[in-house]
Amino acid sequence: MKLFPNLQGPERTRAQLVGVVFIMGSLAWASVPLYDWFCRVTGFGGTPLVAEANDNGILDQTITMRFDATVDSNMPWEFEPEVRTMDVRIGETGLAFYRAHNPTDRPIAGTASYNVAPYAASGFFTKIDCFCFELQVLEPGQTVMMPVSFYVDPEIVDDREGQYVHTITLSYAFYETDLPEEETARAEPQALTPTAAQAIEQN
Repeated sequence: MKLFPNLQGPERTRAQLVGVVFIMGSLAWASVPLYDWFCRVTGFGGTPLVAEANDNGILDQTITMRFDATVDSNMPWEFEPEVRTMDVRIGETGLAFYRAHNPTDRPIAGTASYNVAPYAASGFFTKIDCFCFELQVLEPGQTVMMPVSFYVDPEIVDDREGQYVHTITLSYAFYETDLPEEETARAEPQALTPTAAQAIEQN
């Protein structure tokens, strides 16, 4: 079947090129969210899985969790885990906190990327809830505790490579991002009303 059958010669060629460019642009736009979804579902690339709860039971065997935190060189936040290590039973829901502080005099928005190591554990480490799912905004001088709840799927003990994993490292990195529009508007200096300006002049 020919594309653009009503066009002939150069006009049809131009229309076909425009169509190709449009399709390629659409694929490029969709590739990032599709890749993120694929990683979340499969654990590919060290991306933790996401679930609402563990349905595979809890084992007596424990595993050690390590928590790391970094910030981008352009991100002025202070960011660190409350505890560096934690032992949890495999299948048990764990809860960890990260502390974030904005030492500047302006509101700052940040988003977190995350990774799990070793790679063999990424398909079994599952997040239930995490601050990294949403944009975070800290006001000047504000300090917050950011929770992440998780579990390690018991199937890891039967995996050819996962059964040898005794320590899992969860790493976060925060990057500064644009403030939401409502935060930007609130942070901008407001113009003085005529009444306020007159009162200042009189003083």
